[in-house]
Amino acid sequence: MNMGAYFGLVCTFLSTISFIEAFEKQSFPIFMPNVQPQKPETYLCTPIRVDPTTKHYIVGFEPNASMDVAHHILMYGCSVPGRNEEVWNCGEMAAARQPGLKSASPCAKGSQVIYAWARDAPALDLPDGVAFEVGGNTAIQYIVLQVHYADVSSFEDGSTDNSGIILHYTETPQPKAAGVFLLGTNGWIPPLQTEYMESACTINEDKVINPFAFRTHTHSLGKIVSGYRVRRDHKGVDQWTLIGKKNPMRPQMFYPVANNITITKGDVLAARCTMVSNRARITKIGATNEDEMCNFYVMYWMEGSSPLNQKYCFTMGPPFYYWSRGKPWLNNIPDKDASSI
Repeated sequence: MNMGAYFGLVCTFLSTISFIEAFEKQSFPIFMPNVQPQKPETYLCTPIRVDPTTKHYIVGFEPNASMDVAHHILMYGCSVPGRNEEVWNCGEMAAARQPGLKSASPCAKGSQVIYAWARDAPALDLPDGVAFEVGGNTAIQYIVLQVHYADVSSFEDGSTDNSGIILHYTETPQPKAAGVFLLGTNGWIPPLQTEYMESACTINEDKVINPFAFRTHTHSLGKIVSGYRVRRDHKGVDQWTLIGKKNPMRPQMFYPVANNITITKGDVLAARCTMVSNRARITKIGATNEDEMCNFYVMYWMEGSSPLNQKYCFTMGPPFYYWSRGKPWLNNIPDKDASSI
């Protein structure tokens, strides 16, 4: 499909919904346009242009995907997409390249994750009054769908794929703005060892955020992924409050948080992936299923329409960074709790 026509179709659709009654929800599918990945570990992206004249409020995400076909899906909000083509290669350097397609990141400007899916996770409805604001005068002018195809055996018979996400939205303003904060690491896992991949960042913005859901993501070596709010008391002792933890081999959905807490300026968000390697080689962080990832997503809401400017927190990971050394340096670490269910 011609990209100009594709964008035009989206804008026409979005511009015709001004008659929506208060709180009536509408749906819009963002699917891969019947692609046929040819190489394992292919990452493909496809964009839509959101109506720049009207704000829209995303209140839910409904997957249209199977883990037998798609390893995982990320949905990005962008100020500018990586490319203006209908589809492009958008994996890391180690990922495969689909012949005939150009390559770029999902976003050229203003990248933020707004949703993630893997392992047959179910639909997600945001709490009442909470929404991701897109279009209009917001920073999100495009939504880019990224699908990772780890295995392409499903396409050897000529089949194509339209994996994606159905967005549920309204034009009715919602009082609470949603955001996603992503923690992750670089680094590597030694052969035949258990390794902790840890990340932590201090919140420096004078805002109050309210986590309501979390999601974990690793590849095959992850056993437990946990995330915490860390608040230092007047004696200099860190107080750790669990946001959530899961076995990442379970459906990688957004789960309700373990504790209803707020996060304010000066607090630290911290995450650990407990990795257990049975491999006789080093496993590095990377894009393919032979590599690893360590991600902990915090989905939150805050009053008004201005989520955190900071969207990501990544460390160098092992053997260079651990909670007990590096910045921010943390103490009173709950080692047992962080690595067990």
